[in-house]
Amino acid sequence: MKLRLLALTALLVPLFVQAADPAGSFKGVVGLQLYSLRDSFKADVPGTLDKVKAFGITEVETASAYGMPPEKFRAMLEERGLKPISGHFQYAAMEKDIDATVAEAKALGLQYAACPWIPHDKEFTEANAKKAVADFNKWGEAFSKAGIKFAYHPHGYEFVPQADGSTLFDLLMHETKPEFLTIEMDVFWIFFPGQNPVKLMEKYPARFSLMHLKDLRKGAPTGSQTGHTDVKDNVVIGEGQIDWPAVLAEAAKVGVKHYFIEDESPISEEQIPKSIKYLNSLK
Repeated sequence: MKLRLLALTALLVPLFVQAADPAGSFKGVVGLQLYSLRDSFKADVPGTLDKVKAFGITEVETASAYGMPPEKFRAMLEERGLKPISGHFQYAAMEKDIDATVAEAKALGLQYAACPWIPHDKEFTEANAKKAVADFNKWGEAFSKAGIKFAYHPHGYEFVPQADGSTLFDLLMHETKPEFLTIEMDVFWIFFPGQNPVKLMEKYPARFSLMHLKDLRKGAPTGSQTGHTDVKDNVVIGEGQIDWPAVLAEAAKVGVKHYFIEDESPISEEQIPKSIKYLNSLK
């Protein structure tokens, strides 16, 4: 009888260990989109970078070089052990001079260059999407020649439903060339318009390389495709509506390589350390 119990215990132990490993445990590096501290940067660039270092951050995504040559800003980052992985560049700047934008990204030492917004009037249209497809394929090729991956950061307006049941996000995915365009998923801006971040990654498993970690306030309404909401709806990661273990598990599965907290709230400096603590609790 004793031997039989020991044998049964031996069978159950692996099952218990497997169940105890939390689904979606976070194994990535916690980075920061520097736009999170935009107000602080306006007053003191070196001091703000010191704050980023004090958070324990080692990987960053840039939003600007704050009026200084990109080589100088890169040196300031590297002096503090901050590695610039990705950067955001505006559509109009790339439309005006893609070569200059590529040169800036290269001077910053970036691996990725992301477009965060497609200009459009009140509603994003098929014409807007078609133009973006042509531009993204062209710009992506230019960045690729410089050894940099080009990315697009959706904001939710792309999910306006079409007559055939698809969305304009589907059009962007189907008509852009994967070798020239990857996607930076901002989880907040996928969830806010009523999409499921996990299902979207399942639908396009080879297209996501970057991720913005941002949570939506409990009780905040969803379903809007405007790409806008109150910045106060941006709360500490783990305190909002998003199922982070499920999202992070799928992100790891589809090969997301870099994760950046982006906190747009007016109390971002207070919230960022709490978000980091939550993400580290999932490791």
